[in-house]
Order: sequence, then structure tokens, then C-alpha cells
Amino acid sequence: MNDASPAPRPATRRAARAEATVASPDPALEARLRALVEGRADDPFALLGPHGQADGRVRVRACLPGARAVALLPERGEPVAMTAREGGLPFDGALFEGVLDAPARYRLRIDWPGGREEIEDPYAFGPVLEEAWLHGFLAGDGECARRALGAHHTTIDGVSGVRFAVWAPNARRVSVVGDFNGWDGRRHPMRLRHTAGVWEIFLPRIAPGARYKYEVLAQDGTLLPLKADPLARWTELPPATASRVPDREAFDWHDEDWLRRRVREAMHREPVSIYEVHAGSWRRGAGGEALDWDALAAELVPYVRDLGFTHIELLPVTEFPFGGSWGYQPLGMYAPSARWGEPAAFARFVDACHRAGIGVILDWVSAHFPGDAHGLQRFDGTALYEHEDPREGFHRDWHTLIYNYGRREVAAYLIGSALEWIERFHVDGLRVDAVASMLYRDYSRPDGEWVPNVHGGRENLEAVDFLRRLNAQIAERFPGVMTIAEESTAWAGVTAEPAHGGLGFTHKWNMGWMHDTLRYLSRDPIHRRFHHSDMTFGLVYAFSERFVLPLSHDEVVHGKGSLLCKMPGDDWQRFANLRAYFGFMWAHPGRKLLFMGGEFAQRREWDHDGALDWHLLEHAPHRGMQALVRDLNHLLRELHALHRRDHDPGGFQWSVGDDAANSVLAFLRYDEEGGALLCVSNFTPVPRHGYRVGVPRAGFWREVLNTDSAYYGGSNLGNGGGVEAEAIGTHGFAHSLALTVPPLATIWLKCGG
Repeated sequence: MNDASPAPRPATRRAARAEATVASPDPALEARLRALVEGRADDPFALLGPHGQADGRVRVRACLPGARAVALLPERGEPVAMTAREGGLPFDGALFEGVLDAPARYRLRIDWPGGREEIEDPYAFGPVLEEAWLHGFLAGDGECARRALGAHHTTIDGVSGVRFAVWAPNARRVSVVGDFNGWDGRRHPMRLRHTAGVWEIFLPRIAPGARYKYEVLAQDGTLLPLKADPLARWTELPPATASRVPDREAFDWHDEDWLRRRVREAMHREPVSIYEVHAGSWRRGAGGEALDWDALAAELVPYVRDLGFTHIELLPVTEFPFGGSWGYQPLGMYAPSARWGEPAAFARFVDACHRAGIGVILDWVSAHFPGDAHGLQRFDGTALYEHEDPREGFHRDWHTLIYNYGRREVAAYLIGSALEWIERFHVDGLRVDAVASMLYRDYSRPDGEWVPNVHGGRENLEAVDFLRRLNAQIAERFPGVMTIAEESTAWAGVTAEPAHGGLGFTHKWNMGWMHDTLRYLSRDPIHRRFHHSDMTFGLVYAFSERFVLPLSHDEVVHGKGSLLCKMPGDDWQRFANLRAYFGFMWAHPGRKLLFMGGEFAQRREWDHDGALDWHLLEHAPHRGMQALVRDLNHLLRELHALHRRDHDPGGFQWSVGDDAANSVLAFLRYDEEGGALLCVSNFTPVPRHGYRVGVPRAGFWREVLNTDSAYYGGSNLGNGGGVEAEAIGTHGFAHSLALTVPPLATIWLKCGG
């Protein structure tokens, strides 16, 4: 709308109506027009826009509640005044009609109370979605879902605008409402494409950033709460809930070298050490505000690079209404949360990570969604995304709704989201949350309160099929991108190929290892001898899947305390225990993940409304822990034995696995050339002098890591740089080392050099 003054008007509204009356002799048409103005019409394109008459002329109708005057501006010729339809309420000047002498392109000139607007008529355009997209979406194709649905800038017949489309097959009427039409659902009711139950409309001249939602009339006549766009690419800052029209221009990326390397390098052969981050509480600004993506790019990226982590994993950043959910109850599966900036700012963050040699993994939640009125729940008045039966569609643990994975359109919506983050934002992996809750129909449900599958079993066959399709499509389209399952049960083949009966993930969180080892480390060392298997049992199944060893956010919240405070003893012993644990973990088969704050031994448990206690780095023990993690990451990259055969049982060998009495563990890691690294951990506060450990070859074994080093805050007991192997057979080896194993410490020794 511009600032031009409205055209001169008659002295009274009644006079205007008298001048502009259009009679309708057709009662059926009258009823349809009345339904249109009342917001009940299911086929607005049959009534609005241009329609040919028997005499060759063209009648044009426009529904513009609140307009003072409207005229047709044909491409050639003089303006044609449109008349306001009489008939009392609900018409009352909302519906305008005019006649062109012949078919022609035209614009509408609308005089509003606040000014004049000239714009193309949305109802002069034909269907805008390709039929192939609709058929693909109906068949479960995620790529078709993301191409067809949501708000997309496009140009039709030389006119630039935005194409809106939303899936609501059971609605009687759907309108797009927003800043551009006064949030009036009568202004822009949409066309139903019956092929897939998708409603569409092209609105000319809509600016990026404009707020919008969908107004949905259910089949029973109920007007639902305004719904955010399920495929919105940009959202309002919570607690506001509107969607926003995305930017017109694509982001200018500078990470071509990174993407080429990602494809070239097999991720299972390269080191992976993940720094898990909650974007809102890693660090705060001077005024206590959360950092935005640009500030995180400036501060977090160099910090992670200095510490040597290969990846940053972000707790969910898909838009979510409740901050206390940390993002695990999302409703905007296609949009980065506005809490930390615009979508382009998130792209800049990922680009900065890649240019620094750091990959980005997103926590991605396909297990459930919250029941907020503006979200997916009963989106068109029916259980569309969720199940109707609460035994299938409601999570008791989280009070959330469960996706209907067996519905192909729902699967397309979710797969399209995954593809969107990988293609649009160049992310390098998705960590799929709560996979166990997806796989089992009886997850957290008592007998009699769950629905068996078609074979009478507890497995959710539809979810299994969805996960296989998700992983197969990602692997085919984006080689090198990781998909990581948070799966806490013994489900077989989580990382096996779908063609071989697996789910197709590239990695799985090793929850059993995490729980066992943390339970062991939390015990007083005097009792650890009775629980030695907690530290060894993980090797029984370590190569059955491709595992990530997670020390995640879940272990430092809700009264569980920080990693440091889980450790027993006085402050010195706590630090020593944690350093020994990190040394053991980084040498253990499996990728590594550490939640923020663990790297410098945060004392308080995590507070998502605050920030990490960075002042702790003023104290030597905390600086020492940070220095250790930095060295562990750099050694992980340098020593091929620690990552090249991470998922190969031939790359691991026990030397001492049964010394429960002394709480000592020793094992070997091998690289592809036969190079060996020995890891020895002593989980008691008693130093072990002359402790003999079998090794596979003669020569000098150099001590490359000692968590008891004074540099890290330890007592500085060690082996003087290394030990010469002796021809004394032990532990099944022809040679052995007589070692000094410091108290509550882990040492690494490398053969040769």
C-alpha cells in the first residue's frame, strides 16, 4: 500500500451502495457468494478472479473486506470501476464485481482507509504446484514435500510473489492470513488440489519477513486456532508463533572445499570428537543475553577449533515453543529457532564452522511433537500428523504427540525436514533423538495400553520403515553425512544397512557404556574391585555397531550433578578420577562426545537458563582439565590407532582386563600398518610401581600421555618418557613392560618413536 490518497467518494456509504448495486438472479450463486464472504466457501477460485461470460466479456470478482473502492486496471485501456455488492450483511461492501470487455491481464487498484494499493489479482493465476510434486508427496517423497509445501518465492507470468501451500486434506476451507491482508481469512482463501489434499495460492508482491499463518475451517464448521506453517523456513521470535516469509536470495556459501572433503573421506575412518552445545547457555553476553549465531561464530568456533574437537553437535535448533524443553519439543521442523537470529545467521555459523575445519551435527527430533494449539495437533480438525488413538499417538513421559509414521505424507514431511537441513544449511549430521521410543509400540506403556503391530508384536514396523527410508535417502543423496541414533536398547542392526535388515544409521550412541562407566566411576575406589565388569563389559559388544561414546547433557542435569561432582573423594581425587576417565574414554573404541563444560570440569550441573562457569578457568585444576582435553583431541587426530580401526575388532586387544583386585585395565589399539598404542588405567589412589603389562613387540614404548602430569594438575608420577620392553612373557605376549602407573590416572604408550 502506498501513501496516495484514496479516490473521491460519495458523501455516504449508502449512496455508494446505491451507485454500485449488482443484482444476482441466481439463488444458488447468491448462496455461494454469501458463503464466500462468510469464510465458508470451499472453492474460492470458482467465484473469485476472472470468469468468461456468454457474451465474450469477463466478469471479475474480488473479496476485499474493508476496501472503500476498487477498480480494474487492464493492461490496455481505461480503468474499470468495480461495484460493491449489495445484500446487507455479510456482504456490506466486502465483495466487488467488474466487467472487462475482453480477456486481458489486469491489476486491482484498491483504495483502503489508509491509502491506495495496486496489485495483481491472486485469483487470476492458475494452479501453481506441479502435479508430479503432489503425487510424490502423496507417495512419501520428502524432496517433493519440501519443494511443494511452505512459502516459496516464485515468478509467474512475469509477476514476482510467494507461493503458499499447506497439507490439510480434511479441511473445508484454508486461508493464508498475515501482515499483508490484515489477518482476515476472507481475503485469501486457497485452492484445494484434490490429488494430495494440499491447499495452494500465489500472492503477488509479498515481501521477505512478512508474518503469516493459516486459518483452517474444519469440516464440521469449527474455526481452528490459527496454525503456523508446518514447513515455515523462518519464524517469529518465541513466544510469538507466526511463520515468516523466507528470504528471496540463497545464502552465499564459502565451504566448497569442506563439502568436497566430506564426500571424499569415509567418515568411519576419520577421527570424530564431538563437542555437544546448547546454544543458549554456552556463554552469555555482557548484559546476560544469549549469544546469537554471529557471536557464536566469533567465539564458539575458535574455541572448539583450539580444543581440537572435530564437530559441534547442537541441541535442537528447530523452532520450539517452550525454552525449557531445550528444543526437544519442536514445532518448526524446517526453521532454525529465531532465538539466535535469522536463518541466514545460522547459515553463516555453519559456514564459519566449515571454514575452520569443524563439522556441524544437529539434534533432530522425529519421535514426537508438542500439542500447542498453533502447531501440528489436529491440524485440519483431524488427527493428521498424529494417531487418533492415544495408545499410539500420545507419549506419557513427555506429554507429547507421536507422529503417524505409517502415513506417507507424514513420513515425507519428516524426511523433507532432514533433507532441508542437510541441503539448505550444509549440516554434516543428524543425531536422531529418542529412537527407542519410536521402535517399540509399548515404549513406557503398561500391558493393555498399547496397540500391537499387524503380527501381534511390540515393534513399530511403520517407524522402522520410516527410519530405513530416511537413512537410505540421506546416504544416497549426501554421502559422508552422519546419522546418529540415540537408541538405548539392544535393537539389532541399528547401524547395519537397510538392505541387510538394519536401520541404516551411520552411528549409535553407546548408552550402555555411558551408564556402566559412570556408575563405576561414582563408586569409592575401595569398592570398584567388585564392579570391574562395568568397565570391561562394553568391549563385549563394542564392535556390534558403530558407536559414539556419549557424555551428554542428559548426564549433568535434573539432579545428576556435573561430571566432576559424580566423582568420589576430595577435590584432588575428583579431578584425578575425571582425568583418568577421559584418558580411558579417548583410547576406548568408539567416537567421542562431551557436553560443554565437561572439558574444564564444570562444578555445577547444567543450567539452561544460565551460562557455563567460565571463571573456573582462573583456577589451575580446571585449566589442567581443559589442557588435557585439548591434548586428547590432538592425539586422537595424530594417532591412527585411535580412530582408523574404531569399528574393527582386529584393532583392539586386551592386555590386562581381569585385574579387578587392583582396578587396573590395559588394552592395545592397532592402526592399519600394525602400529600399536597401549592404554593403562589405574582407578585407585594407590600408585602401581613395576606393574607388568604384556605387549606385542620389543623396543621402546614412549609415554605419549599421562593424565597425572603436573601440566594437567596431577602428582607428576610417570615413566620418565617411556619404557623399554623386556623379553618377559606375560598376558599371552612374548614381551612386557614394567610400568609405573600413577594413582587415579591413565597413561598411553606408543611403540617406536
